[in-house]
Amino acid sequence: MTGRPKVCHYTEVPLQEVGAEAPGVGVRWVIDEEHDGAPNYALRLFEIAPGGHTPDHAHPWEQENFILEGRGRVMLDGVWHDLEPGDVVFVPADCRHTYENTGDAPFKFLCGIPVNSRLPT
Repeated sequence: MTGRPKVCHYTEVPLQEVGAEAPGVGVRWVIDEEHDGAPNYALRLFEIAPGGHTPDHAHPWEQENFILEGRGRVMLDGVWHDLEPGDVVFVPADCRHTYENTGDAPFKFLCGIPVNSRLPT
């Protein structure tokens, strides 16, 4: 078996500020290689405060998202899409994207990525 079994509430995982390039954005690495020994896949939970956003960026790996709470939108290759709880987003490798909170409550979503790609978003 690779890794260690884990069961916890997501709030037990520290919320880390993403940085100046992502105002109002925090991330919890709920499952990853460093802490859990997950060899292939990392699961993050992003929390974006009202008015917050991620940077407009692209990277050479895909990411999968599931919207949990709040209202927001995502820009994929220049096209905006409104998001609400229950929506899913697939961001292919090298696709320019950014997320922003368009509501008045925290905007939360899960984000899965390969473990070799520990960049914020």
